[in-house]
Amino acid sequence: MKKSRYSEAQIVSILKEAENGVPVLELCRTHGMSSAAFYQWRSK
Repeated sequence: MKKSRYSEAQIVSILKEAENGVPVLELCRTHGMSSAAFYQWRSK
């Protein structure tokens, strides 16, 4: 199984940024991840 590039704490902080109104595409660009990864984290 592949190890995640981001720690649990990093994922939580990115999701909280999105809740505060930062657009998803901007978050993905600044953190170097895909939008699919973001939506997958959010669904969990």
